[in-house]
Amino acid sequence: AALSDITRVLDPIPDERVIGMSVILGRGRMLFVADTNVTEMPDAHDLAEITVQAAKTVRRIGYTPRIALMSYSNFGQPPGERASRLREAIDILNDWKVDFEFDGEMSPSVALNREGMKLYPFCGLQDTANTLIMPAIHSASISTKMVQELGGMTVVGPLLVGLSGSVQICSLGAPVSDIVNMAIMAAYDLNAEHLAPADA
Repeated sequence: AALSDITRVLDPIPDERVIGMSVILGRGRMLFVADTNVTEMPDAHDLAEITVQAAKTVRRIGYTPRIALMSYSNFGQPPGERASRLREAIDILNDWKVDFEFDGEMSPSVALNREGMKLYPFCGLQDTANTLIMPAIHSASISTKMVQELGGMTVVGPLLVGLSGSVQICSLGAPVSDIVNMAIMAAYDLNAEHLAPADA
């Protein structure tokens, strides 16, 4: 409902996709998670477009994207319908010849753990992922809220990207610190290219 109201006054950027992104900060890491609040059950083509938009946004923030398409499975084991859509998205990204590192489908124990990643030497990521593409909104929402509730990490978002203006969404009852973080991100504007990519 909020997105439909927003798009009455702000247009999507041409050739970009509107997605929700959350940022997880802590323990020496910055992780980007998408799509957190726009496409409820993306198909393979949706997932590929979400991945491309996430990469653009991560670069605008000043990081070099290393993107993992997330799943309960690792590279086809165990098999499943949702995992097969992720593999189809990988095929689409390969066909598009995108200019960033990506691979999947993979679980957090591979995407975020160097030792776990070593078990899959064919993985297309040179290091642990800094950008996680979730298979659906519910998995993105559950994982980011779980991290937030467990403590030790700060979750900023969801942030809406791909629009002609900067939009952030604060939940009901958001603490002052969350509102301040969102205001900072809004002022920075994730839709504008402020920085050249830097390694992260």
